[in-house]
Amino acid sequence: MDKGGGDFATAADVEAEGRILEVIRAARPDDAVLGEEGGRQGGANLGRQWLVDPLCGTLNYAVGNMLVAVNVALRDGAAAVADPFGGEVFFTDGVGAWGRQEGGTEDMVLAPTADSRLVDVNLDPPFPSAPGFRAVELLARVDFVERFRPRVVSTTLALAWVAAGRRAAYVTDGGDLSGSVHFAAGIALCRAAGCVVTGLDGAPLGEDGRGLVAAADAETHGMLMSMIRG
Repeated sequence: MDKGGGDFATAADVEAEGRILEVIRAARPDDAVLGEEGGRQGGANLGRQWLVDPLCGTLNYAVGNMLVAVNVALRDGAAAVADPFGGEVFFTDGVGAWGRQEGGTEDMVLAPTADSRLVDVNLDPPFPSAPGFRAVELLARVDFVERFRPRVVSTTLALAWVAAGRRAAYVTDGGDLSGSVHFAAGIALCRAAGCVVTGLDGAPLGEDGRGLVAAADAETHGMLMSMIRG
């Protein structure tokens, strides 16, 4: 299904969203849902809204690159990010954050760290902050490559990796991403794990915000902000 502008959905996107909605409807039939494929579906309880992104990384999936995420978030509450091909799920109750391997018997507390020095940068359009900020130009900065090593996986699974200590940070352009079906679950995970999460301007995420910088710690966040502002 072509949604225009190079954006499309596979049958897997549509089927996955349908299965997720079945689970939500069974447990919380009155809750509202905003799905990437099905759009907004109202419930009697509009104070509770689920944000559903059934397959973040559709282009990856379509060419056989299995770096994708399944994102489900209760707005301003619990959230989960699944790596369906890695057999792993990351989740938060809004306070703590954990990870669980398929077949595992114990949940792992997510512990962010910048030790890997790997920074995931989203290079997909649109680029609303250009010409002031272009993500690709960040990768060409001498101070960036001296301190960090870039990665581009093109899926918000990278946000879960920041929370789990597998990435030092994640950077993307954009508008207000706090209520995005693509980003809400990963943002919730990072916040609950203790990461530093702001917009590209260093301000809190919100309606007037733009983009996202999620870093494992304040030092890493500060370094990236100085590069972005520079």
